[in-house]
Amino acid sequence: MVEGEARLTDFLEDLLSGWGQVCGRQLVHPRRENLLVRLRATHWGEEISGYRRPVVVLAAHQDTVAPSSGMIDPWRPRLEHGRVWGLGACDVKGGMTAILLAAWRILSLVEPPPVDVVLAFTVNEEAGFSGARALAELFRQPDGKLIPARPEAVVVAEPTELAVVVAHKGVVRWRIHTRGRAAHSAVPEAGLNAIYLMARVVGAIEQYHRTLRSRPADARCGAPSISVGWIAGGSGVNTVPASCTIDVDRRLIPGETAEMARIDLRCFIEQTTGLIEVVEHEPPWMEGPPLPDQSEQEMARGLSTWARRIARSGQMIGAHYASDAAFFAQLDIPTVVFGPGSIAQAHSPEEWIDLDQVEWATEILYQWLISWPKAPGHAGAQAYGG
Repeated sequence: MVEGEARLTDFLEDLLSGWGQVCGRQLVHPRRENLLVRLRATHWGEEISGYRRPVVVLAAHQDTVAPSSGMIDPWRPRLEHGRVWGLGACDVKGGMTAILLAAWRILSLVEPPPVDVVLAFTVNEEAGFSGARALAELFRQPDGKLIPARPEAVVVAEPTELAVVVAHKGVVRWRIHTRGRAAHSAVPEAGLNAIYLMARVVGAIEQYHRTLRSRPADARCGAPSISVGWIAGGSGVNTVPASCTIDVDRRLIPGETAEMARIDLRCFIEQTTGLIEVVEHEPPWMEGPPLPDQSEQEMARGLSTWARRIARSGQMIGAHYASDAAFFAQLDIPTVVFGPGSIAQAHSPEEWIDLDQVEWATEILYQWLISWPKAPGHAGAQAYGG
């Protein structure tokens, strides 16, 4: 049985090996591996001894969310009116395709580009960022081969409508339990109803959300937020429930940490409800830091300039979602998020990607890479003739 992203990992390795590329795998979970490729064309010959080009990484996650009820056939892509429909078309196979097409054009160059281009395809972005964490460790200690040196820039593919996301929110998710005491429902006063206790906790969280929205907002990402997205409790209607559980989703703005957010909520619940002994907070089951503002980074300005020139897009914006990008920025590696498609289509029942945007994203990435570090209008920059 093939699990997780393994079939896509195999497909990408076969594709890139067919292009004459040497692929490497980084084990993250059993049968779930990041795939890494350092672009090399045989006709480029040997590099000058001692000469090292800046390393630039183009990254995309391999996984998608699970299919949901009411979704169009997730496994049978459909091409209509210049759009491809299907699960993952927008998040993030459109961006992955743009990376691959840009790589194909790089390999067709007569001379090597001014940067050492590495492709990185990560696992488990949707449910834990563990692929990005593992890749960040490799960036911290490059192997000298697939990652020849610490990257000087990373572009993470996500649907941004060809805008350049220079800051985004982080996320921390964890479970909260209330512990009651079971009793027969005929004598409810003999027990302690964990659902009633949780109702007080949920009410406090709703109140806490309002306090978050009143706090100073980040200039690009807006205000922090919190949401309760799942609840379960009790064993049957004839028994006073002894336990109840919720899942909490807290969105972090740059400057906040997951630990800070968890402590703050815990104190608010205790102060608001008076419940201490009967409320239990589990460690986070998902955690992704926010991406601090990258707009002053030269690589962000260069990519933005090419996007404006080619597609009349490229605004430098903030985003409400989390991504792999923040893990690389934590290492002080300039990192942005960029790609075709709209986040409104991601995870939707009728997910699609506009192929024109995929072509524009390809051209933007290609021109940005071959003109490094110049931007359009600078001496030595490659002119766009499209």
